[in-house]
Amino acid sequence: MFWKKAQKIISALLLLTLIFCAPAQAAPNPAGKTAGIKDALETTAESALLMAADSGEVLFAKNPDRKLPMASVTKLMTMLLAVEAVEQGKVSLEDKVAASENAWGMGGSQIYLEPGEQFTYKEMLIAVAVGSANDASVALAEHIAGSVESFVNLMNERARQLGCTATNFVNPTGLPAEGHHTSAMDLAIIMRECIKHPLFMQVSGIYEYDLRGGEFKLWNTNKLLKWYRGVDAGKTGWTNEARYCLASTCERDKLRLIAVVLGSPEPKSHFRESIKLYNYGFARYKAVCLEDRDRAVKTVKVDKGTEENLDLVTGSKVVVVVKKGEDKGFEGRIEAPDRVSAPVAAGQVLGHYVVARNGGEVLRVPLLAGKDIARRTFAGQIKRVFRGIVE
Repeated sequence: MFWKKAQKIISALLLLTLIFCAPAQAAPNPAGKTAGIKDALETTAESALLMAADSGEVLFAKNPDRKLPMASVTKLMTMLLAVEAVEQGKVSLEDKVAASENAWGMGGSQIYLEPGEQFTYKEMLIAVAVGSANDASVALAEHIAGSVESFVNLMNERARQLGCTATNFVNPTGLPAEGHHTSAMDLAIIMRECIKHPLFMQVSGIYEYDLRGGEFKLWNTNKLLKWYRGVDAGKTGWTNEARYCLASTCERDKLRLIAVVLGSPEPKSHFRESIKLYNYGFARYKAVCLEDRDRAVKTVKVDKGTEENLDLVTGSKVVVVVKKGEDKGFEGRIEAPDRVSAPVAAGQVLGHYVVARNGGEVLRVPLLAGKDIARRTFAGQIKRVFRGIVE
């Protein structure tokens, strides 16, 4: 008993050392380029990648495009499709989801669903996000798409839409299967999409949760939620084949990073190696944030619309990631018309927020229509004309 306690204390001290000690310097990597990066930051993970979430710039990479199994990190895509289905109105968080015989038969991590047992859609989603439950993953897949096979087709289609080139899903759980693989680069891309969704961030950041009236306790497998300041979402994975894997995200001082490690060799090493990546990134880089996401930055006139004015909002944060000490001289300008014609759809791209430095463009962020504006009917146009005459 004494030695077990001593081992736990030593392990905790090692993790704390990694958290507060930044690694040696390495040359930065240009945005999107990974070939030929010198692995100045040592990592025991077979593949690893550190990305600036807002810009997509790769700050460090080791074997980023190598096809590898990812175990339960697979569930990032399962959760992404699940939250998008809610946002699209296809399902409700209060839907009752019943466990099938197929879901009941899943092995590995689970909440031990019985055939026919029901939970709300939100509870099933939390079971996937927090407890990495394979049975809940299958139950959600069947509820959304009708069958696991149809859901897997949706997973692969969504991966292609995001530009993933090394990813192929065979199931929604990550249980070992031939041809089930991804890459650190692809997982960072998927994670970058996940964090755009508030529901994903909400469920992925839950550390503990009670199911079945408190009879079944879920603890989040992503221990970095407690061990590293700023980590607020992610997904772990482990199988004998994949070894220890983790994709996570962390924000400090408006700099949000995504860290992915695959094939890390021993228990807790996926946490240790992710901490190395975060220490490396936060020690060397800084975010220059000109505008937050969804910020109204210009109002335009709307011709022949049911409303006369429309706000243009930023489609993402207007942020540039630079090495510390190189954060001066950035300027923003808006490229958008003063007038647009109805109809206008919410989210329609109507301009850009451009960031420049020393006369050169470094970033271009879409400006979106803040809401729908329909075209006026003929009767409405006549009414507008008469109102103008009276006024």
